[in-house]
Amino acid sequence: MFEKILIANRGEIALRVIRAAREMGIATVAVHSTADADAMHVRMADESVCIGPPSSSESYLSIPAIIAACEVTGAQAIHPGYGFLSENANFVQIVEDHDLTFIGPSAEHIRIMGDKITAKDTMKALGVPCVPGSEGGIADVAAAKALCAEIGFPVIVKATAGGGGRGMKVARNADELERAFLTARSEAKAAFGNDEVYIEKYLTTPRHIEIQVFGDGKGRAVHLGERDCSLQRRHQKVLEEAPGPCITEEERARIGKICADACANINYRGAGTIEFLYENGEFFFIEMNTRLQVEHPVTEAIFGVDLVQEQIRVAEGLPMSFTQEDLLINGHAIEVRITAEKLPDFAPRPGTITQFHAPGGLGVRMDSALYDGYKIPPYYDSLIAKLIVHGKDRPSALNRLARALGELIVDGVDTTVPLFHALLQEEDIQTGNYNIHWLEHWLETNLQA
Repeated sequence: MFEKILIANRGEIALRVIRAAREMGIATVAVHSTADADAMHVRMADESVCIGPPSSSESYLSIPAIIAACEVTGAQAIHPGYGFLSENANFVQIVEDHDLTFIGPSAEHIRIMGDKITAKDTMKALGVPCVPGSEGGIADVAAAKALCAEIGFPVIVKATAGGGGRGMKVARNADELERAFLTARSEAKAAFGNDEVYIEKYLTTPRHIEIQVFGDGKGRAVHLGERDCSLQRRHQKVLEEAPGPCITEEERARIGKICADACANINYRGAGTIEFLYENGEFFFIEMNTRLQVEHPVTEAIFGVDLVQEQIRVAEGLPMSFTQEDLLINGHAIEVRITAEKLPDFAPRPGTITQFHAPGGLGVRMDSALYDGYKIPPYYDSLIAKLIVHGKDRPSALNRLARALGELIVDGVDTTVPLFHALLQEEDIQTGNYNIHWLEHWLETNLQA
């Protein structure tokens, strides 16, 4: 087993990895920018190394600084968390070239799944159902019009190297297509340095369902059910739950096996998430995230597993600690992402936490790096906490979430906690009757600026 690992991340996910490693008897190294010198992950790790100034490009995205931190501390492996360098194939290759272990998938798999067209082609060949659309990038408006004449409107134009909702535009008819195409290309070029786009059929009322998969890198893989991540704002997830309130046991078994078999066939290693749009009983592949997801705790809650410890195990070359037959769903779990943002416009509001109290009790988990007096820096993502609850069924989980939100205290900055109080009063949320457009429509009606 590794004696020491370095966490190339910050905030709550860095703390998450530190806790998992400590339970395994593994020492940890935290890296941090000058802005994060007093951060909780720095305080909790066994060692820490400052790797640069506040700017992510000069610290958390600085590959030479992270490799140097490994060399000076003797860390044998790197856990990337999520975001930053977690899906950077070049980083993985450099890590391995320095005789270090990357706790995650291979560079090849990250590269394949990082390009959405290649990912779609790969998944289609492996038997994973895909959304009707272009076979590759679309060269120009004329080609876009020809394709749309075949598959019909509405369609969505997407950047092949996209993410976070950038480089994505919907065209509901031929008149909107040219503008959507050119705008998506322009946004893609600015955000990713790559203006290639592709086109897919746009589903009107889908849910966002993702399948958690895990492979040992040696031809064995399992699935850990699904998460429903349909409550989104501007393509960013706000609330996630597992299992999905609309998925049957038969559907779960069917799509889960397809995903697990696909990962086994390519010798996938570690945690991954295969994301789908789900409508009228059909699943349509949209992308695969080759890393740990922000919402992984809801899966851990219903299956009673530690996905981070499992990542470390398979990176070391050990077998997975569970089989598909071992993975039985127990109850229901919900996660809400709490951000330091001011409603109704969701503007980031960094500042000093004057008082923080995390809720507790049976079935309540709070993943956060906050503490009294902590100064939230303005340089990074506004996510400050994830509140996860687990109950015997969905109604009990919703009741527990309401109770836990009532106990939570975060003073000194604006947060999105009031949003979740309001959402829990909605009948559609209580019944699970929502899709990926529901929250945007609700916000337009209920949270006008």
